[in-house]
Amino acid sequence: MSKGKLFLIPTVLAENTADKVISPQVKETVKNLSYFLVENTRTARRYISSLRLGLSIEELRFEILDKSTKGAELERIMKPLFEGQDVGVMSEAGCPGIADPGSAAAAYAHGKGIKVVPLSGPSSMFLALMGSGLNGQSFAFHGYLPIEKKERIIAIKNLETESAKSNRTQIFMETPFRNNHLMEDLKDTLHPNTKLCVAKNITGPDEMILTKAISEWRKSQLDLHKIPVVFVLYAGS
Repeated sequence: MSKGKLFLIPTVLAENTADKVISPQVKETVKNLSYFLVENTRTARRYISSLRLGLSIEELRFEILDKSTKGAELERIMKPLFEGQDVGVMSEAGCPGIADPGSAAAAYAHGKGIKVVPLSGPSSMFLALMGSGLNGQSFAFHGYLPIEKKERIIAIKNLETESAKSNRTQIFMETPFRNNHLMEDLKDTLHPNTKLCVAKNITGPDEMILTKAISEWRKSQLDLHKIPVVFVLYAGS
């Protein structure tokens, strides 16, 4: 029996934007799948419903794939691939496999000779980098910075130093309810000439992608509480 394929399926970054940011290729792929690995079943069901593909959500099968999924559990949820069934992997938001547990499924598939098919779609970090005007030739994504303030300040300083030394753009995120704290730490810690892009609610109706020197950010107050934000820092020349 031939093996199935593993499809990496992008989802929306902002609600009610599927018609604008999700391609016909993604919709056609989802329409032909009945088994999905997802971070959150409720979110995945809502997303598939929003695509209006005529599918019966109750007839679809969902298994959880998150940061805790390892070993025997990963092997169990990947089993349908060996029975010839195609499987879709969905991130909670954006593209699976990028700062996302979907990478574990892709790695497992490669190790077992299963074809991995990534589908193009919105990625908050890449859209933020594209819109930032900062160096797109050399960049690094660091995920979330430390929660503790002292460690976070050290991490911010290290990112700035590395950016200046390597001429590299640094991309990072924060849990939405801590965005304002991080923004204040960035303004207090970074050199006045360092550039910072704040990209909030990307693809949403109130999207903002704005790049300014820290000296300029210090003159303004920006409320980012509970809003999805990507931060892009550049201290190079």
